[in-house]
Amino acid sequence: MFANPQSGPIAPTNLTRVFATLLLEQGVELVVIKELLGHAHIGVTADVYAHVRLRLRLQRQAIDTLGSTLGTGDGGPDDPPAAAVVR
Repeated sequence: MFANPQSGPIAPTNLTRVFATLLLEQGVELVVIKELLGHAHIGVTADVYAHVRLRLRLQRQAIDTLGSTLGTGDGGPDDPPAAAVVR
C-alpha cells in the first residue's frame, strides 16, 4: 500500500492522477492514458490533464530556447534536448 505524507493510505483517485501524470510526462499518448483510466471520451482526459500538457510544452520550449542560445545543434527534431528536467 502507498502512503500519503500523513502516513495514511493514498486515495485511489489521487494515485490514478499521479499515475496518469507520470505516463503523460513520459510521452505516452493521451488516447492510451484515456483507455487505461477508463474514460469514455478523450475530452475528459484532455480536460483533466491539460495543465500537464501545457507544462510539458512550456518546458520543451524553454529547453529548445536554451539549446539555440548555447548553439547546440540546428534545433531540428532529431537533436537531443539541451537539458533535462530534474525533479
